[in-house]
Amino acid sequence: MDEYLTALENELRALVTSPKPAFAAYYGMFKYHLGWTDAHFMPIKNDAGKRLRPLLCLLSCEALCGEWRRALTVAAAIELAHNFSLIHDDIEDDSDERRGRPAVWKVWGLAQGLNAGDGMFVLARLALDRLCEAGLNNKQCAAISAVFDEATLALCHGQFLDLGFEARLDVTTDEYLQMIHGKTAALISAATRIGALLATDDPRLIDAFTRFGENVGLAFQMVDDILGIWGDPAITGKSAATDILAKKKALPAIIGLNDPHAGATLREIYRQPELSPADVARVLEILEAVGAREQTQQRADEFRAAALSALSAAGIQNRAMDHLREIAEAMTRRSK
Repeated sequence: MDEYLTALENELRALVTSPKPAFAAYYGMFKYHLGWTDAHFMPIKNDAGKRLRPLLCLLSCEALCGEWRRALTVAAAIELAHNFSLIHDDIEDDSDERRGRPAVWKVWGLAQGLNAGDGMFVLARLALDRLCEAGLNNKQCAAISAVFDEATLALCHGQFLDLGFEARLDVTTDEYLQMIHGKTAALISAATRIGALLATDDPRLIDAFTRFGENVGLAFQMVDDILGIWGDPAITGKSAATDILAKKKALPAIIGLNDPHAGATLREIYRQPELSPADVARVLEILEAVGAREQTQQRADEFRAAALSALSAAGIQNRAMDHLREIAEAMTRRSK
C-alpha cells in the first residue's frame, strides 16, 4: 500500500498547513495528533494510525475506474474527519493517551483540545470544497458532500448514544447496533460510497460498495470490543481492564448484562460507583461463562461475510478489489 499511503500523506500535509505564522502552534497540534511531530513540534515518526478509511476510499474508486488519484482529496478529508472525532473522543472518554503518547487535550489543555478537534473538522470540510475545483460538476459535488455530512452527523449521533449508554444497565443489542452504525460504520461506509461515486454513476455498483463499507465497519467495531476486553496490552497499548473499569457498553458487556442467568450479578457489580481489580476479574469470569466473546466474534464474522458478499456482488475482478478484500480481512481479524 506504500504508493497509496505516500500520496495520501502528501495530500494531508498540504492540507494541514498554517496560513500565518501566528497559527503555527495551532496547526502544530494537528501535526502532533497525526503523528508527524512531538509536543515541541519537532519532526518525528510516530504511530499515525492505520489510514484505513482513506485507503478504502481510494481503492473503491480504483476498483471501479482505475483512477484512484481522483479520490485523494476526499480520502484526506475523510481521514481528517476521523481524526477530529478521535481528538474529541479522548476528551469525552477522559482518555489520557492516544497511540501510545499523551492525547492532544492532555498536552495543551481541554479548551485547546476542543478547538483543535473543531479546526480539524473544518479543514476536512474545506478539503471537500476543492472537489469542484478538480473538475467535478455541481451535482457530483453536492452528492459527495451530502454523503460526507450525513456520515459525520451519524458519527456524532453514535457518540451521543455511546455516552448515554454509560449510565445505563439495560442497553439492548438493537440499541448497540444503532450506535455503532453511526459511531463506526457510517464513516467507513461513506468512504467506500464516495470512492464509488467518484468512479461511476451505476446505482447497483454504488450500493454494493456502500453495503461493503457498512458491514466492514460493523465487524470492525465488534472486533474492537473484543480487543478492549481480551486484547493483549502489549499489542493494543491499553490495559485489558480499561473498558470494564469504564463500564463501556460494548457488545460483550451487553450480552452479559442481558443474560437471563448471570445478568443480575453483572448488573449488581456495574451499579457500584467504581470497580476494583477483584470486580474486573469477576466481570471477566461472568463474560467468559456466558460465552460473550464467542457470541461477539460470531456476529463480527457474520458482518465480515456480508461485506465480502456485497463486494462479490459487484462482479468485478482486479488488483484494487483484491486489496479491498485484504483490508476487510485485516480490519476484522486484527490483534490491535
